[in-house]
Amino acid sequence: MSQTATAPGTGPRLLPTDTPLQREARSKLLRPLLMLGGVLVVAVGSFMFWLQGGRFISIDNAYVRAAKLAVATDIAGIVAEVAVKEGQRVKKGDLLFRLEPAHYQNILAGAEANLAQTALSMEAMKRDYQRMLRDIDTKLAVVQSDQASFDRFANLVKGGGVTRAEYDDARFRLAANQAAVASLRVLAEVQLARLGGNPDIDVRLTPQYLQAKAQVDEARRQLSHTQVHAPFTGVATQVETMQPGMYLAAATAGIGLVSSERFWIDASPKETDLTFVKPGDHVDFTVDTYPGRIWKGKVESIAPASGAEFSILPAQNASGNWVKVVQRNPIRIAVEPRADDPPLRAGMSVVVDIDTGHIRHWRDLMP
Repeated sequence: MSQTATAPGTGPRLLPTDTPLQREARSKLLRPLLMLGGVLVVAVGSFMFWLQGGRFISIDNAYVRAAKLAVATDIAGIVAEVAVKEGQRVKKGDLLFRLEPAHYQNILAGAEANLAQTALSMEAMKRDYQRMLRDIDTKLAVVQSDQASFDRFANLVKGGGVTRAEYDDARFRLAANQAAVASLRVLAEVQLARLGGNPDIDVRLTPQYLQAKAQVDEARRQLSHTQVHAPFTGVATQVETMQPGMYLAAATAGIGLVSSERFWIDASPKETDLTFVKPGDHVDFTVDTYPGRIWKGKVESIAPASGAEFSILPAQNASGNWVKVVQRNPIRIAVEPRADDPPLRAGMSVVVDIDTGHIRHWRDLMP
């Protein structure tokens, strides 16, 4: 066959076309080139896939976690008021519930009265010490008088000026008063020791006063704990377990509180997936509740031991029928929140993709 073509300034002419033999020869030439090209493309693609292998780790054993707390108080009492409702959002410092304060108000009043009495007692001890010193001075004057009488009688008894009985009486009186002075000095030293060795000590610095003040501080602390406030911003839950009028024992869990600000991801990858994972690696994760939406995060920490190491009954691998089981090492992923993110709730299922940044090198193929 031939085709007709018209060139400018000329008449129509016929253009030659490929013959069947030419087309067959060309196809025989192209077939091996296409086959080699296909093999080359597959080889290059496989090599590139191998280079990227181990960089991205996908984990579906992952869940949203949040800071949560069963709020309790360290004192016992009757619940007077529950200030929140189930699911109510509270801010840090908001009142959650309150116990009847009358019992602890009475304890505080007694402790304050004891503190005042202790201050008065310590002030009286200071003045009593001064009185003891004056008594010693008075007794010393008596001893001096007795000493003078005894010395005079000692001279007179030799010449018969006084009787032996009068001499002995002066001697015994002197000894008795000297012993009384020694006793008064011991009592004064005891009193001074109670004052810490300082007769002019500030009453507020004495051990007795500090002990009484500690009792007042403890009573005030207990009274303040009759009102229980939210330790962090979150959502109140399990509120119905507490009702006004019920008795709440000390350290008994009351209202549950789940943080609305502090979230993270706990993932449990296989140990074989952790070869190149390190803290700081970028993470993309999706939440089953919100399909198609991607959150950002980063690896915060990797557990130093597998989950089995913390079990109550760890596996015993010393038996003869031991079977190797791939372990899982938990990792924690910090969430990088954005303003338009939907709310996360503790316990939601998550699929995590970690970019380790690791790229294999062709030299890794060498033995």
